[in-house]
Amino acid sequence: MYIFAFASYPTDSIMLPVLPILFVAGGLSLFVTALCLKIYIVLFGNRAPPNRSSKDDHKRRTVAFFHPYCNAGGGGERVLWCAIRALQKKYLDIDCVVYTGDIEAKAEEIVQRARNRFNIVLPRRVDFVFLHCRNFVEAKTYPVLTLLGQSLGSVILGWEALSKFVPDIYIDSMGYAFTLPLFKYVGGCRVGCYTHYPTISTDMLGKVSDRTVAHNNQGFIARNTFLSRVKVIYYKLFSLLYGLVGARADIVMVNSSWTYGHINYLWGIPACTSIVYPPCDTKEFLSIGNEPDKDKAVKSIVSIAQFRPEKDHRLQLYSFSEFLRRLSDDDRAKVKLELIGSCRNEEDQRRVEELRALCTELGISDRTDFMLSVPFDVLKERLAQGTMGLHTMWNEHFGIGVVECMAAGTIIIAHDSGGPKMDIVTPHEGQVTGFLASDKDGYADAMERVFRMSEDERTGIRDAARLSVQRFSDQEFESTFLAAVEPLFI
Repeated sequence: MYIFAFASYPTDSIMLPVLPILFVAGGLSLFVTALCLKIYIVLFGNRAPPNRSSKDDHKRRTVAFFHPYCNAGGGGERVLWCAIRALQKKYLDIDCVVYTGDIEAKAEEIVQRARNRFNIVLPRRVDFVFLHCRNFVEAKTYPVLTLLGQSLGSVILGWEALSKFVPDIYIDSMGYAFTLPLFKYVGGCRVGCYTHYPTISTDMLGKVSDRTVAHNNQGFIARNTFLSRVKVIYYKLFSLLYGLVGARADIVMVNSSWTYGHINYLWGIPACTSIVYPPCDTKEFLSIGNEPDKDKAVKSIVSIAQFRPEKDHRLQLYSFSEFLRRLSDDDRAKVKLELIGSCRNEEDQRRVEELRALCTELGISDRTDFMLSVPFDVLKERLAQGTMGLHTMWNEHFGIGVVECMAAGTIIIAHDSGGPKMDIVTPHEGQVTGFLASDKDGYADAMERVFRMSEDERTGIRDAARLSVQRFSDQEFESTFLAAVEPLFI
């Protein structure tokens, strides 16, 4: 018989000296990795814009925008192209470059789409660096720990970008804050960012703490106390990390009062942070002659939003279904819902098919139209024919689609949160400019109210809304954007 004796050692006595060693080892590993990457960039980094010789003009400064989905056709892309146009108009001695993962498109096709979709013509050439690792920033790549996975994945994509081209000035225009330290310390760039939406927010943390089902908090987690507690801890730790990398920015631009509050809380650099409302083509939309509702055979409800999960198109369909339920058969034939938007990838395309199936399930397919990637002229035409505009994203950072609907003369019904609530759908000289709602019944109530209004009541709301949105013009964006980025050029 063999008798084994196991000595019992106090756990704390082992862990206390080990933890500092682990932290030091991790810090040294990170430092050595960053140093090696820095040496590589110094020795082999390419500072000539794509398709140009380094001898072309070594005195010209380069400004690179990190925008992996620059061909998506959404509000964030409008900000990108208006920003580039503003810089090209003011600074004649710079070259603009866009890091993009849209490898299926050619450079001239991307520029042409920007012109067709947004009516934006660039003063001169823009160069593109095509990236092949975009899958590292896609949510489907990370079934769990999605925020952390996408953020670390952006560093991999950022390294691919930096290894292909090293700019003088780097601007993250899609919210990939984890790339900022990479370009600042390894690339030696001046860095700035335009943040549409914080990657993490106290509101998101609140949803998890309250165990509320949302697009970023799946039902099986919300229903489990232990998993919810673990996720709260994960979110808090991620918030600390997010604040650490975001604070590396030399200048920060945010698109709304709501985003400003969250970014200041998380990053803590208010002196470098400013609100730059995104550019809305109010001039084009204000020029639309909205046809009187009494002359319209169908009163359409228009939604303008990319088919992303957070846009919550499902809520639109459920709300529209409830609204139709309240109408007579004759009135039902007088309304239609038009969902206008674009798809970034296969995941978005599958989402559209799921929405079509939901329409069939709800029995509203005959009153619902899906209009994907429509040209700018078609968008204006549909808004001119529209009676109401619809927006359902919870805590939308700003809401360019909301502004476009209001400028075009449709009466907006937007989500009672975020930018639409704080900055856009606000009274103008005491006059109502639109309506806010947060659930199916609230949206259906607003739709019914607008539908049954008199022509004079609708005209009063339209006129007030059109006057109020003039503060979100392209010209206003250009002036505030150029003022915010000026420190990067000094």
